[in-house]
Amino acid sequence: QLQLVESGGALVQIGGSLRLSCVKSGFSFDYYAIGWFRQASGKQRELVAGIATGGRTNYVDSVKGRFTISRDIAKNTLYLQMNSLKPEDTAVYYCAATKLITIQSLYGVDYWGKGTPVTVSS
Repeated sequence: QLQLVESGGALVQIGGSLRLSCVKSGFSFDYYAIGWFRQASGKQRELVAGIATGGRTNYVDSVKGRFTISRDIAKNTLYLQMNSLKPEDTAVYYCAATKLITIQSLYGVDYWGKGTPVTVSS
C-alpha cells in the first residue's frame, strides 16, 4: 500500500496561519520526491512546494517567504506551514509523491492524496 492522507485544511482569516499535514505510508522519502499542490476553483492544479529526495526544497513564487515545506522522517509526515494567508491561497491542497528525484509540476506525479480544502476570507 502507498497512501497519502492530508489533514489540517480550514477556514482562516486573511493574514492568518495554518499548518497542513500529510501522513505517508508504503514508500520511502529516499526514493520519492514529495510536495504540495493546490487547485482553486476553475483553475489548473499547481505545485506549491516540494522536497526532493535529497531534501532540497522549492516553492512557487507566489508563496515564497510565506509558506514552508518540511518533513519529519520519523513520523512519516510532510508538512506545509502557511503564514500571512491571502484570499488567493484559497484552494484544495493535495499531497503528492513522484518517483522522480524532484517534484516541479503535476506531470509525473505518481500518487495523490484526496485533498484538504483551505479557505481564506475576512
